[in-house]
Amino acid sequence: MRSLLIFALVGVGAQLVDGALGMAFGVTASTLLVLSGVGAAQASAAVHLAEVGTTLASGLSHWRFKNIDWSIVLKLGVPGAVGAFAGATVLSSLSTERAAPLMAGILVVIGAYVLLRFSLRNPPVMRHGETPHRARFLSPLGLFGGFIDASGGGGWGPVTTSTLLSRGKTAPRTVIGSVSASEFLVAAAASVGFVIGLRDEFVQNLPIVAGLAIGGVVAAPFAAWLVSRISPALLGTAVGGVIVLTNSQKLVHYFGIEWPWSTGVYVTITVAWATLLVVAWRTSLAPRFVPEEQTPEVVGEPATTAKAGWGEPTTLR
Repeated sequence: MRSLLIFALVGVGAQLVDGALGMAFGVTASTLLVLSGVGAAQASAAVHLAEVGTTLASGLSHWRFKNIDWSIVLKLGVPGAVGAFAGATVLSSLSTERAAPLMAGILVVIGAYVLLRFSLRNPPVMRHGETPHRARFLSPLGLFGGFIDASGGGGWGPVTTSTLLSRGKTAPRTVIGSVSASEFLVAAAASVGFVIGLRDEFVQNLPIVAGLAIGGVVAAPFAAWLVSRISPALLGTAVGGVIVLTNSQKLVHYFGIEWPWSTGVYVTITVAWATLLVVAWRTSLAPRFVPEEQTPEVVGEPATTAKAGWGEPTTLR
């Protein structure tokens, strides 16, 4: 009972981060399970089975708060499910640890770009349901993200959310809501792959799955509400900082950087992140932020918002 409560609390914390920032449930939960002695494949299997419940609750909550673009969900989620099934099958028999430093390096670069983009300038945001992303871009992204997520125990959010945010074509709340909803397909497909590959070992982790799922489902509605109330500048800066800090830790461990240099790296990143969060916060206050998307620009003529919430019409560029 005590273990169930502990993992339920872990599920609450991980889901608050994942629901509000579009990432880190799998990374947080998988890390804890591996540290407790659970094998990599078993940890990833337990997390993905728990995510079937948490992502369903998260998707419904984001739908309620109108954070979802269903065209993104389908174009991203279906290929992501295919990649997740393949990744789960591979992880059941192979290790992908050698690919971790390369992936961490790529995500640090993407995260830094997102961090700077949303903190130093307030990008235009597009109306829900009017995504400019095409299937030829979203499908390969989903396929790659799904494979990385299942084979590495997490990564769907960092790969897909960071990439979509870095392109600056969709509102951060829409990106996060759509990625969270599409993750249900990824988690379900990965779970099927792990059931086939691990069989009896998969069943042994059901108590862990139950705790994570209960905590995640409880926290999902609040996380979805939170993302609908935060300004794009603050939200994008927070996401970028999470990506950089999380993946820099992987690089520090891989290259064997020890104290005090490792502490110096973390402190530098944290101070820079905090500074940019302050800049983003000031941007969100002047002019006052209102969580409504601006109408996308019509080709050939500048668009002004009917309801910018800033007191004056705003021209999108």
